[in-house]
Amino acid sequence: MSDSETLPPRTAARKPPATIYDVAKATGVSPSTVSRALNKPGRLNEATERRIREAAEALDYRINPMARALPTGKTGTLAVLVSDITNPVYFDVVRGAERVATANGLTLVFAESQESPELERATAERLQTSVDGLFLVASRLDDAQIGELAAVKPVVVANRLVPGVPAVVPDPRPGITAALEELRERGHRRIAYLSGPEASWMNDVRWRTLFQFAVDRGMSIVEIVSSAPTREGGAEALQRVLAADVSAVLAYNDLLALGLLRAARDQDVDIPTRLSIVGFDDIFGADLPTPALSTIRSPLREVGEAGIRRLLSEIDGAAEVDIPRLPTTFVSRESVADLR
Repeated sequence: MSDSETLPPRTAARKPPATIYDVAKATGVSPSTVSRALNKPGRLNEATERRIREAAEALDYRINPMARALPTGKTGTLAVLVSDITNPVYFDVVRGAERVATANGLTLVFAESQESPELERATAERLQTSVDGLFLVASRLDDAQIGELAAVKPVVVANRLVPGVPAVVPDPRPGITAALEELRERGHRRIAYLSGPEASWMNDVRWRTLFQFAVDRGMSIVEIVSSAPTREGGAEALQRVLAADVSAVLAYNDLLALGLLRAARDQDVDIPTRLSIVGFDDIFGADLPTPALSTIRSPLREVGEAGIRRLLSEIDGAAEVDIPRLPTTFVSRESVADLR
């Protein structure tokens, strides 16, 4: 057997990766100008920036975040940490965050805590070693733990308020007001709130807001605790909801509402005649079941966009970016009955 038959084929020598100096040489500008064009778009004239980007693409140049971090102390990477990666409520939040990060030439890292405060803290501390800032969405940490993270690197939180830490929080009042007004106008007087995680700041806000607004409108309301903010948690709560002798239930989120609706249908409980159901967030698919779910829509994409913009201002030490008002709205579909 010949050597050519016994030896593995030789691979071509790998070409060393292009550097910022190669791009500078190809375009006749300084390395610092190349860096500005690739890392801070919009700071050079359009023709020069385009020429640099075309040269970088032709040379197959890739930005090395670790190398960039050496002179600037920044990696050009941000992290979004959510409580549950399987919850569709985060799809649009992450999409909005990604849109702003990409527009600023930054990389977005995505992680979850599986509803565990311990895992969230460990993950956040690990991420902080390699990113410029953290965007915590629906954090399950307490205020002191979030404050400790913010003392290390910039942190912005969504869906909760923490003293001394920038936050992006949708206003639940407009959507809740509209939902309760429709229920009252359709003859509902006894309602329930199917609650979310005890560690959720937003769960507490939604319950207190619902309670106050229901009382103000002459409606009675009772809180029913769910086992988990999931479809399974909603299904498990059906018997307790029915035992509460209410005509309508507002759920902490759409997953609970959809689980409750499915369980009711499986047990021949007519929705909405026997029980009207209202969700929260208007996730993808909320309009797909029969009956289609009425819900309180949160401006999820806007939350992601505003959160990253504020995080960038914290990282750069620039003037605070104004966070727009983010009101919720009620979306009336088919899961609320008229009892009049």
